[in-house]
Amino acid sequence: MESLFQGSLLDWRDETCAGPLGPTVKRTLLDHGAWIDLRRGWISGSDALFDRLLDVVPWHAERRHMYDRMVDVPRLLKFYDEGEPLPDRVLEEARDALNAHYAEELGEPFRTAGMCLYRDGKDSVAWHGDTIGRGSTEDTMVAIVSIGTPRNLMLRPRGGGGPALRHEVGHGDLLVMGGSCQRTWEHAIPKSTRVTGARISIQFRPRGVR
Repeated sequence: MESLFQGSLLDWRDETCAGPLGPTVKRTLLDHGAWIDLRRGWISGSDALFDRLLDVVPWHAERRHMYDRMVDVPRLLKFYDEGEPLPDRVLEEARDALNAHYAEELGEPFRTAGMCLYRDGKDSVAWHGDTIGRGSTEDTMVAIVSIGTPRNLMLRPRGGGGPALRHEVGHGDLLVMGGSCQRTWEHAIPKSTRVTGARISIQFRPRGVR
């Protein structure tokens, strides 16, 4: 698959791998018991990983019912369910590292991996929380690895009451939403007229969270 993407000179590596977590993770406490963790450049050599995933993942388009009509989902998708092999060893290493780092706090492993391919600035995802399943009633975590062209990931309190937060993520960045974040906050990737490159988002989730 061809995609407009220009790699970062800062992300050139001979080897692709997940780096350490521990004290390199910066946590920001939000309102209502929510928090986010951010680890910049967690996946070294992520531009090479982007190229591999672009080729090997069986990306597909979806249509969904919205506003009384069927519309195209503005991004390509692939979901790897529990027990389904991931398409690259680096993703397996990343999941293992996340499980080790968050084991005590989360109390269960990350088991699934959803993937989204944002082909350019016209692809997006609207404001939402991952509230299908246990995320609607329980505190949980969603760990997002972003590779490729950086995009703005926006967060805002559900129902208003505060300004939106902006985090530009790409080139191997890790952002984890935890606590009550899926119930009490919303997140989105807005459209952009200045972004022309592609981004892949890998979302690791525990069982029963979508």
